[in-house]
Amino acid sequence: MKTPDTSEAMALTLQDVLARQRRAFQRFPNPSAGERRDDLRRLRRQLQRYQDALAHSVAADFGQRAHAETKMLDILPSILEIDHAVSHVGRWMRRSWRRPELLLASNSLQVTYQPKGVVGIIVPWNFPIYLCFGPLAAALAAGNRVMLKLSEVLPHTRAVIGRMLGEIFPLDQVAVFGEELTDPTAFTALPFDHIIFTGSPAVGKAVMAAAAQNLTPVTLELGGKSPAIVCADYPLEAAARSIAFGKGLNCGQICVSPDYALVPRAQEAAFVAAVQRAFGQLYPAGVVNNPDYSAVVNARQLQRLQGLLDDARDKGATVVSVGEAAGRQMPLQIVTGVTRNMRLMQEEIFGPVLPVFVYDTLGDAIAEVQSQPRPLALYCFTHDAAARDEVLQHTHSGGVTINDCAWHIINHDAPFGGIGNSGMGTYHGVEGFRELSHARTVFSRHRFFPIQLFQPPFGNWAQRLVGRFYLGQPDPSVSSAPSASKDHP
Repeated sequence: MKTPDTSEAMALTLQDVLARQRRAFQRFPNPSAGERRDDLRRLRRQLQRYQDALAHSVAADFGQRAHAETKMLDILPSILEIDHAVSHVGRWMRRSWRRPELLLASNSLQVTYQPKGVVGIIVPWNFPIYLCFGPLAAALAAGNRVMLKLSEVLPHTRAVIGRMLGEIFPLDQVAVFGEELTDPTAFTALPFDHIIFTGSPAVGKAVMAAAAQNLTPVTLELGGKSPAIVCADYPLEAAARSIAFGKGLNCGQICVSPDYALVPRAQEAAFVAAVQRAFGQLYPAGVVNNPDYSAVVNARQLQRLQGLLDDARDKGATVVSVGEAAGRQMPLQIVTGVTRNMRLMQEEIFGPVLPVFVYDTLGDAIAEVQSQPRPLALYCFTHDAAARDEVLQHTHSGGVTINDCAWHIINHDAPFGGIGNSGMGTYHGVEGFRELSHARTVFSRHRFFPIQLFQPPFGNWAQRLVGRFYLGQPDPSVSSAPSASKDHP
């Protein structure tokens, strides 16, 4: 039987779709492991079938984005996450037996993981496939129903995703919304059982405020200023290539892109030259009409990036463009002479702009990182175990990659998420499953357990024995009478 197309959602209100999904969840509140694996496998097959259509749609929305880049960075990680969930969801769902307290020994204590219900997922424009299907896979693995809100910036991609999901899921299981929502805040105002949002800290605060009206728990992945610390012992050419790679992918429009580099003062000029060479090796034909290099997504984002560069120049910075620009294909811009009062050191850049901040000691570099809000990612380039440990022990970030950029994000047996200003909560792996499940404690009293010994009237022999064992003797020097004070009459 053919399932309804999710385009039906356009003819229904958000509240109608939510009501449908709630009714469906009440009828089937806990899908079996086999049913969840079947859903995930159908999702995987659709990604394989639609991979070319998805790559075409993303390129059309961006104006220029390599099909190979979309398949490698958007579709492949989605497949990997689905495969991991298929392999492990049965084990994740198993009840967890716990040890009851000694005074309740012989009784049963366990934790079961039940689906939360209806999950709302807000998908950003920068990686619209991975950041759609990754959270979707986690939600389905946890047994939930899902409503997706895709960015209005990507109408072609939204149409393809809506069509491919509509072929395999009924509207009461997965529904897709996008640019047809004239008021996007109406989505976050819905009383979901959980919301996953990926985007900027400013919008994340608004999402959290809206969710608070319904006491809806949220997972926020918010990016931030992810630093790349280059230690004095590490080969500059290798560090420069990794950082240039991280900045060049998707034209720097990645939540875990290295936002700024910290390099020893004496190596600044050599590092800048090495980054220029590395970027030229990655894109030897330049970025103009280069099919391997993405465009800035729209004119508004390009104008914002140019504003950051103009502000830096006005405040004394030097900007080196690694190649010519054409339209929205902006080459890497390396900025030196950076100071903290520049906008590019106060805002997440989200584009191909690399500020280079110099330091004299590793402690100075760590202090600079500590002075910024906690980032989503941190990169440290060193072969010195002591230096590496010092960085890890004295900084906080959502995740870390040592001696490269961004690869921690696609390891799906480990959690992915932010901390502080860069977000809260995690998904991927068992942590994602538990994030979108309710951990329900179940205590079962053995039929012959003498629970009446702990009931009134108080002061029986069993209670006195327990009191002596756990509480010991009170200190006679401590008065048992309440003290009077002006604040507490």
